Parts: sequence; structure tokens; C-alpha cells
Amino acid sequence: MRRVIVAAAFVLLGVGGCTEPTATAQSPVVPATHGPHPAYSNEPPQPLRDGERFVQLTMPRPYTPTPPNGGTDEYRCFLVDPKFTERMFVVGSQFLPQNADVVHHAIFFRVQPADVPQARQLDEASPGDGWTCFGGTGLGTGAFRQLNAGAAWIAAWAPGGRETLLKNRTGFEMAPGSQIVMQVHYNLLATNGKPAGTDRSGIRLRVMSGKANLDPLQTTLIPAPVELPCAAGEQGQLCDREQAILDVWRRFGHQAGSAVAGLNLLCNHGKDPVAGSTQHCDLQVRQTGTVYAVAGHMHLLGRSIKVELNPDTPKARTLLDVPVYNFDDQGSRPLTAPVRVQKGDVYRVTCTHDATLRRQLPELRKLPPRYVVWGEGTSDEMCLGIVIWSPA
Repeated sequence: MRRVIVAAAFVLLGVGGCTEPTATAQSPVVPATHGPHPAYSNEPPQPLRDGERFVQLTMPRPYTPTPPNGGTDEYRCFLVDPKFTERMFVVGSQFLPQNADVVHHAIFFRVQPADVPQARQLDEASPGDGWTCFGGTGLGTGAFRQLNAGAAWIAAWAPGGRETLLKNRTGFEMAPGSQIVMQVHYNLLATNGKPAGTDRSGIRLRVMSGKANLDPLQTTLIPAPVELPCAAGEQGQLCDREQAILDVWRRFGHQAGSAVAGLNLLCNHGKDPVAGSTQHCDLQVRQTGTVYAVAGHMHLLGRSIKVELNPDTPKARTLLDVPVYNFDDQGSRPLTAPVRVQKGDVYRVTCTHDATLRRQLPELRKLPPRYVVWGEGTSDEMCLGIVIWSPA
């Protein structure tokens, strides 16, 4: 079952690791449009706390996003070196998008020292800086190539994300000699995939010595299928589910089709998928621990998202409830108080999407109608819960 989860959940979203609340504006009925995002990440950082220092990392040179296969989305990975010579903890981060017009989201993965040579090989084998990396980093082997222990999330940014400050004496552990893969999702929907300038984004990390007595954090992804049919009155070739899946496959590779099939196996136990605006999935907790924050990620057709613990039982509680989803306000929500979870408990993520928004949003209005499945493009959709926790 873990293999299925890896196949189904290797795409990001882009908001893992945040435990600082973000300001929540009154959301409109129609979600905010995708375009230049509020420059939250350009705000001055908050003062350093005791024992902290800043480490600022950036791409080696400006990069010109060029989506492959005639698409409008590119995932590009860049290897950056924080030059840690001793064990450290990452206790906060502030993404610095240099060209916010094209940066859709960014995820930062810890690369263990033993995996750094493979990352360098991927970089050297690809023209220019970095390498194409739809899904995950490309590190690892076999079934666990996309999300493996050597490339765990340590920070991320999506629209609405401000500087994140980890609390409760927690942090992401970094071994000496480890490096970081910065995965940037570029979206050129506004220019139909044509080059739209360069980008040289970076990140400002807050770090503390590994001698500090901190609880090491982990990130768990809870994906659910997307099976959103064309709206009433819409028609076209891509309104056929199989044709829509083939289109996602063409734009993002075979792993995209594997994600759709894997999610159906994981969440529907292999039964025929049922088309509808609302989908959910349950994931069993595999290790006892403490949850500190939860986030949800969808794209432009998202209406609402919820993450629950032990639903439909006397122990049921809601960890995240966003009844009016706003694409430009995706920062994670810290829990009022940390929540203990036990091995065998169940997480559930539930998402509602709305195909009629395609007619209302300028970014999507010019695109042909489609049956929407899980996909990595901004014109595709996701349903992803993100749980930030520490093992017992």
C-alpha cells in the first residue's frame, strides 16, 4: 500500500512545513485569479530568536522557464548548498520569488549527503541549470523514486504564504554535508507557454544548531482523486475521461497517468471512479506522533477543502476546514493546540471543485472544456492535505 501512496502522492503542493498563521482576507465567491501574487515573501523577516541565524540561498543564475511538450507548466529542480558542516535544524523559512508572475509554487527538499552525487548527476545531464522534475526530485530508485527518505520536504511556498516560523521547539533536521533541492513550479498559462522572462528565486532559512533540543518534524501527504466532469452545456473531446487522462500523460509523462490510477486504487479500492464535484480519501496513521499544523492544496477550480481525524467515529475531530477556498491564501494553519495521533488512526481529506469556474476565470476561459483529473498543471487540479507532525 505504501507503494501506491508514493505513486499517487508524489506531486506537491506546495505548502508543507508552515506552522505560522497567515492573514486570512475575506474570500470572494469566485476564488482569486491566478496571476501576480501578493508580495508576502518580500516583507522584512521577523527578528531572529535566541540561537537562530539566517542562511540565504538562491539559484546560481537567472533561469528562463520553458515548459516542455507544448504545455504551460514546468517543474524545475535546482541543487543548492547551505554548506552545513555540523548537524542543524531548519526552524523557519521565507521564500523569495524573484518573478512572481510565473512562479506557481516552490518546494524545498532535504538531500542526504549520500544522495548528493545522484542530484549532481541529474543536474549535469540536463542542459542549463537544474533539471526537469515533474512529480518529485527524481532522486532515489525503483518504486520510491519520487518521494524517498533522502529527499524529504523541509519548506515550501504557495500563494498567500508568508515567512514561516516553526514553534513548539520543532525543526527539520539537516545532517552535515546535506544539500537542498529547490523545486519551482513555473506556470506560463498567461502567455500560452511562451517565455515570459527569467527567474532567480531563492529562500531565506532560519537555522539552529543541532545541539538544540528540538523535536524533528516530518510531512505527511494525504491525496484524494479528482474526478470532475465537464459542466452542464460544455462539450468537446477532452470531456471524455480517457482522453483527458491521455492529455495529462502527454504533458507530464507516464507518472501522471500512474497517479490517476494509483489514487483510484488507494481511495476507491480499484472500483470504477465516480465522477462528481466532491471526492475524499482516507489514509491510516502509521506512527504515533504529534500534529502541529495542517494545510490544504487545490488549484483554480477548488471550492472547499477539509482534513479530519478519525471521521465517523466518537473520536472524530476536524484539523482543517476551509469552506471558501482561495488560491491566493494557501498558508498552513497551526492547530490551536498540538494533537496527539496514534498508530491506526485515520486521516481524511475532502475536496470540492467547481467546473463552472472555468467560464468565470480569465486564465481558464480560453481553454477547451475538459474532464479534470489529478494533474500537475495550473489548469488541472489537485486535492491534497498536508500534515506537519513529529514522531513520538
